[in-house]
Amino acid sequence: MTEKKTFEENLDELEKIVQKLEQGDVPLESALDQFQKGVKLSNELQQKLESAEKTLAKVIDQNGNEKPFERDSDHNEQ
Repeated sequence: MTEKKTFEENLDELEKIVQKLEQGDVPLESALDQFQKGVKLSNELQQKLESAEKTLAKVIDQNGNEKPFERDSDHNEQ
C-alpha cells in the first residue's frame, strides 16, 4: 500500500525533476517521463493550494455556520 506524500514532499520531488531536466543530460525517453510526472505533480500541488485557499477563505460565525471571509473595507484602503 502506497503512503500518500505530503504537499512538501511532492513539491520537493517536483523541484528535483526540474533540476534534472534543466541539466539537459537526461536521455529523451527519461526526460519525457520526468516531464509528464512533473506536470502531474504540478497539477496535484495546484489543486491542494486551491483547496487550502478555499478553506482559509471561510470563517465560522457564532452559530457554527461557515461563511466567506470578508475584509473590512477600511483595511483595504490603507
